[in-house]
Amino acid sequence: MSVLVGLMSGTSLDGITAVVARFAEDDGGRVTTELLAHIDRPYDARTRARLAAALQGATPSEYTALDFALGGWLADAAVAVLAEAGIARSDVAAIASHGHTVWHEPPLGTWQFGQPAVIAERCGIPVIADFRVRDVAAGGQGAPLVPIADAQLFADDRQWRILQNLGGIGNLTVVPPRGELAAVRAFDTGPGVCIVDGVTRLLRSDLPYDVDGALARTGTAIESVIEDLLADPWYAVEPPKSTGRERYTASFIADFVVRCRAARAGCRDGDIVATACWLTARSIALAVERFVPQPVEDVLLSGGGARHPVLREAIAMALAPRHVRLFERVFFDGDAKEAVAFAYLGWLHLQRRPGNLPTATGARGPRILGAYHPA
Repeated sequence: MSVLVGLMSGTSLDGITAVVARFAEDDGGRVTTELLAHIDRPYDARTRARLAAALQGATPSEYTALDFALGGWLADAAVAVLAEAGIARSDVAAIASHGHTVWHEPPLGTWQFGQPAVIAERCGIPVIADFRVRDVAAGGQGAPLVPIADAQLFADDRQWRILQNLGGIGNLTVVPPRGELAAVRAFDTGPGVCIVDGVTRLLRSDLPYDVDGALARTGTAIESVIEDLLADPWYAVEPPKSTGRERYTASFIADFVVRCRAARAGCRDGDIVATACWLTARSIALAVERFVPQPVEDVLLSGGGARHPVLREAIAMALAPRHVRLFERVFFDGDAKEAVAFAYLGWLHLQRRPGNLPTATGARGPRILGAYHPA
């Protein structure tokens, strides 16, 4: 058995998720995981603004400072979650840190902040980081990387299953019965909550996101705006494919608001947020319709967007008659899932086993992911 810490700062800009997970492999090669602790450390408004500004461009000085600062914040989260779990640092095999994606544009490259050397120095634990780089170097999209964990940890024994993550970006994994890797498919579906959160912050500066779906609940989606945006050729591109904040920028968010107001006289803030929710839901349904021919009946939602009741209901309606439910109804808190997945990628690195699925990323072949930073 091995204990690892998983660290994740997602594209939703909401904060850092830290987990402690234990992995064990039986004689038949089946791996199981146990979530020992999970904490979320929200970013304050200043930190969120600083990260968002970096996505639009910054000086080399600011990039360097932010890289080191985020390394420190990630280290603090690792220490806190170990205290929550009651696990000694000496009992931890490694910290697996995804960091925070600043830019992701395969095949040109991918860039994650959160200096791993800072984490290793402060925690006194080896760190595995930069998981996406090797896959991109091998001709892949560098995303999504969670499918191998989805298949090996969260498969059903009898039926096909979709695991849909709703971070800033939406991505799905189609998992066959018993998680047979050769049949796994995965790709980004488009926006998760980046547009929902972005328009909420633009319209209501006092809100970090649409708390409890209160704004969206008061509105009605504007169908013409959704149809226009879904006509973007990216949605018709065959997987493997990925996307990120470089597509859904501050300019995109501002233009989204303008589109909604132009399309409906008397457009209210709630209408705009509802339209963002339904754009995400419809983009997921479109992806399933176009690219998932398998007989999937079970859909598990995870990530911060799964907490948004209007978005969750919209997805359930768009994917009907499939059974859509929260990941935590079957496993553990869905907010912890991606951090657990990267902890698992760290475990695979230590085992010298590939962590990517070429059928999901398009890489030239299986690759061991991540760079190892000794304590």
